Amino acid sequence: MNVLVLLAAILFILMIIIGGRKGLRSFIALFLNFGVIIVTVLLMNDPNVNPIILTLIACVIISWISLFYINEVNKKTKTAFLSSIISTIFLLLFILFITDKAMIQGFGEEEIMELSIFSFYIGVDFVKIAASVIIMSTIGAITDTAIAISSPMNEIYYHNPDISREELFKAGLNIGRDILGTSANTLFFAFFGGYLALLIWFKDLSYSLGEIVNSKIFNAEMITILCAGMGVTLVIPITSWITAYILVEKNKNTSKQM
Repeated sequence: MNVLVLLAAILFILMIIIGGRKGLRSFIALFLNFGVIIVTVLLMNDPNVNPIILTLIACVIISWISLFYINEVNKKTKTAFLSSIISTIFLLLFILFITDKAMIQGFGEEEIMELSIFSFYIGVDFVKIAASVIIMSTIGAITDTAIAISSPMNEIYYHNPDISREELFKAGLNIGRDILGTSANTLFFAFFGGYLALLIWFKDLSYSLGEIVNSKIFNAEMITILCAGMGVTLVIPITSWITAYILVEKNKNTSKQM
């Protein structure tokens, strides 16, 4: 416990020194988002609660905290928030389909041995739970990519207010292409780093390549990584289009009024 407090204190000091007031907000936002996730998990234990609806509500709250609380309400955060929610809804529909067809819900045989003493009749839909886990794992990356595109697009428009909607949209796509590779790599290594022990397990038990590829827990993680990458990719054109439309349309309306 002392180690956790010490690390949290070091993180707090570093964020204050480097980020100032926004660093303080970011530090508080970490715990707020953690609280949202804990409440979401607790509510999912209720069989009468739909995990998908609950996940969407949680994603909206997390996006609101990550964008509006940290960066305040402005044009950049509004467009990033709208883009994140639209991308999440599209991705969730796809994830529900894939989760059902791939049958990755539930526990893999590597997990069953540790859970064999417990009852598996918990009265919740594991397909929806699996979809909720994947979408909750991707919302942070989607929000981060959305604000990473919206912010420079606003700067481009601020310094060049006569730019056309098409040119601004292309600029947003170019920005997205620049960050797409690094974002995908970040997701890939984050998930694999967290499951490094599983890969060591496969090696020690002499799993063949075919057994690894067909392992439920391995497939679940790979599908999560691929869906997260799809979410990051999907949010790029959505954010670019929404930002370009709102900025240029607002400029046209202002010009007409004058």
